Amino acid sequence: MTRTRVKICCISSVKEAEMAIAAGADALGFVAAMPSGPGIVSDATIRAVTADVPPPVATFLLSSRATGTDLAEHVRHCGTNTVQIVDHIDPAELAVLAVSLPMVRRVQVIHVEGPEALDLIPRYEPYIHAFLLDSGKPGGTMRELGGTGRTHDWAVSAEFVKRTGKPVFLAGGLKPGNVAEAIATVRPFGVDLCSGVRTDGHLDQGKLDAFMAAVRAA
Repeated sequence: MTRTRVKICCISSVKEAEMAIAAGADALGFVAAMPSGPGIVSDATIRAVTADVPPPVATFLLSSRATGTDLAEHVRHCGTNTVQIVDHIDPAELAVLAVSLPMVRRVQVIHVEGPEALDLIPRYEPYIHAFLLDSGKPGGTMRELGGTGRTHDWAVSAEFVKRTGKPVFLAGGLKPGNVAEAIATVRPFGVDLCSGVRTDGHLDQGKLDAFMAAVRAA
């Protein structure tokens, strides 16, 4: 069995980055300006923290920008090696991003609101290195682009994993008590969470250790 990777999101300081890395995290997520959701930090903070992250730990910039040019500028400013595009943008913009920053890994978020999420696989697959399945609602007046703390239909996510040739991260409402079931059901390449390992907005060592133990035992 392939080891399930872990991405700890909403990193807000060097201390939190060090905690996550020491616990065994494979990747760290940094939330830039968003219309909603927890863990938002300034671009300057992201750049300061990522400067101290050692290889091979990946650094993900969560960006809500919608054009390839803007996304490339955002990544350059923040200094991450991966960009997580949190909205369902025009795939042509991902092609622009690929030309602008060919060495930066591109991860497309798919908000799983129903089986129609499966239709987005061929739309994005040629332009990205991985998918991340989350529980947001990108449409409507109250746009949610992640950080909801809600699970979605894992049956759809499991089918998504079967249909794509790209690695898939699973996010949305994961915590120590349900991550083993999530892994068994979906079989993702990796799992991603923010609030499930936090208390009052701060990374909680006990929850973090419990989550990592549950992933290893799954």
